[in-house]
Formats: sequence, C-alpha cells, structure tokens
Amino acid sequence: MPSVSGQPMDPGLLSRALEIAGRLAGDAADVIIAKAGRGARPAARDSPFDWVTDTHRTLERHTRRVLAEHFPDIPLFGADAGPTPAPAVDLGARSGPVSLRWLVSAVDGNANFVAGVPWCAYSLAMLDATGPLVGAVADPFRGQVYAGARGRGMRANGTPVTLGGGRTSTAGAVVCTELTRTGLWPGMVEFTRLAAQAHAGVRVLGCSALAITQVALGQVSAAVLHGCPERDVAGALALAGEAGAVISWPASADDRTGGPLGPDVLLVAAPGVAAEVSEWWRCATL
Repeated sequence: MPSVSGQPMDPGLLSRALEIAGRLAGDAADVIIAKAGRGARPAARDSPFDWVTDTHRTLERHTRRVLAEHFPDIPLFGADAGPTPAPAVDLGARSGPVSLRWLVSAVDGNANFVAGVPWCAYSLAMLDATGPLVGAVADPFRGQVYAGARGRGMRANGTPVTLGGGRTSTAGAVVCTELTRTGLWPGMVEFTRLAAQAHAGVRVLGCSALAITQVALGQVSAAVLHGCPERDVAGALALAGEAGAVISWPASADDRTGGPLGPDVLLVAAPGVAAEVSEWWRCATL
C-alpha cells in the first residue's frame, strides 16, 4: 500500500504554503502552552467531550486571517463555519477538476487541553484533489513543530524524518486508537484483546493528529481511527505519507491505497506491521 501521493503542483506555491503552515503551527504552540488548563471555557457540541474553546476559536480566526492574506483564492474549513459547508470525510482520490483547500483543527484534543493534560495539537493541511499536499502539526508540550509537503519529506523542527523499516512485529510495540464521539467503535474491545495477545499495547490518548504523527516518527507502530473529522487528521497524514508510513483510507478511497478497511476506518502503520494490525481489525469486526 503506497503512501499519500498525487500530481505535482507549482513549486513556489508549495514552498510558500509549507513555510506559512509551519509558522502558524509555531504560533499556535505558544498559545496552547499559555492557555492549557487555565480556565478555558468549553462549549459542547455533539457530546460532552466534543468541545470548542475560546482558544480554539482565537487560533482558527488567526489562521483564517493569515491564510486569507497569502492565499485569498483557497478556502479554509475548520470547526467554525467556512465559506461553504465543511466537506465530508474523504481523503482519497476525487473526480473532477483539481481544487485546493485548507483544513485546520486549531486544538485537536480539546478535552485534554481543557484539563491541562499535555497531549493536544494544532493541525493544518492544504489538500488538492488527490489528498494532502502540505501538513503542519504542532506538539506544544514537547516543543515540536512537524511539517512536510508532497515530495519534500517530513521534518521535525527542521530535522528530516524518515520512518525506518526495521520493525516487523508488533510484539512490544504501542498501537494508538481513539474513542468515537459516542464511545467504543465496533470491535474495539476485540481489537484490544488481539493486540494484547500479540504482546502489543493499545493506547487511547485523546488526540488523533498526534497519534498519527507518532507513527510517522517511529515512536508508535500504528494508529487505527474510526470516524475522525478530516480536519483532525489531514495534516498528520501529509507527514505520515512523506515519512513512509502505510496508509489505508476509508471506504470511499480507491484501490491505490490497497483497498478500504471499512466504513470510516483509517489505518496508519509502519510498513512492517501494517498487515498484522489490519488483520486484527478485520478479525475484530467480522
């Protein structure tokens, strides 16, 4: 299963998008550090932990202002209303003319942010018709900004990152997943049992963007996610693809990603363990 790829684009635009996305991620990291756990006022959406805070709104407005100045013809979609309704989850190939768009998750992991738990992120991505072109993810509490662009690799605070292919077993490894907005995803308990049987540990940490980024960094072997908003994962998927991770898309994706795992499922894994983790998922959800 190949990583995220697509058609080439104007290298000048790509360079400018990568630079500005990285700068916005750095700005956001400073704000998140300053505000986390300090009297944030959350407004619930679909579930008690599906929150949007004042900090989230402030960072999204700042992102909108900066991108509107530099890329006035490219729409941005986030938690707040965009110029048109936010698109449905579909990061696979699209038909029709190529169009660019930005997606931002100003604070991914709002529940952690509100509680002061140091595991949340800022995520920004530019996408074209075939998927993520540019991605930037800030990991504020570890002082890291990860950025990457199609064909240009991934960097962590400016240092190139390439996912090694040494691990061929999940024994002793960590696999990340997340709860859905309504709780456990179908088969989650059995998936966890199969992972434990293979001597792997499953972790639910509360931030989809960082779960995927840890795979790209080689610190986590895989991430299996159900029903995540596209804006939460697009930036990290740009990084994972450039680092060399295996990515299997939701059911709407085409065969270039090796086929779908099932409705709303996303698997990101180190190449040597992707088949094993995918098999856990398949067995768990039969």
